[in-house]
Amino acid sequence: MYPSKQEPTYGAPPAANAYYGAPPPSTGLPVTVPPGGFQLQAHLPTIGPWSTGLCDCGDDTRNCCITCLCPCITFGQVAEIIDKGSTSCGASGALYVLILCVTGCSCLYSCFYRTKLRAQYGLREEPCNDCLVHCCCEYCSLCQMYRELTRRGFNMDIGWHANMERQGHMATMPPPPQSMSR
Repeated sequence: MYPSKQEPTYGAPPAANAYYGAPPPSTGLPVTVPPGGFQLQAHLPTIGPWSTGLCDCGDDTRNCCITCLCPCITFGQVAEIIDKGSTSCGASGALYVLILCVTGCSCLYSCFYRTKLRAQYGLREEPCNDCLVHCCCEYCSLCQMYRELTRRGFNMDIGWHANMERQGHMATMPPPPQSMSR
């Protein structure tokens, strides 16, 4: 009933085929799983391109100007949407400024949000590593993240909760406190 096991020799790694037999041949046809058995399937996200390039600021000059003058505003708006409302725009922007003042390098914080955005929407890591993009072209990267979320239907000026209400979803908010009554 079970494939015969061969005892591994000590000091050498066991071969998978020695324990479980040879894997079935790959035919390209669907495989039926016997009752009581299971089949593991890897779910890999679809990797696609960004909707705009890193330096495509021509269609959104308003955001590019805001980002050049005060990048903490753009970062706060982007972070609130990526975090799905768990952090506010103001708190994220303030933390961005604090990290900039203490380290002089806010890209250490903002590059993680580029990675989170790519993971949420299955975007390619282009033109190079996320941290390198933020260290070399932080303002362009913030603008690209802003444009990506805008093209995916978010109104960046109203925040996460208002976007969810606008889309017909109930934003997850705690129930209002109730007073005790007799």
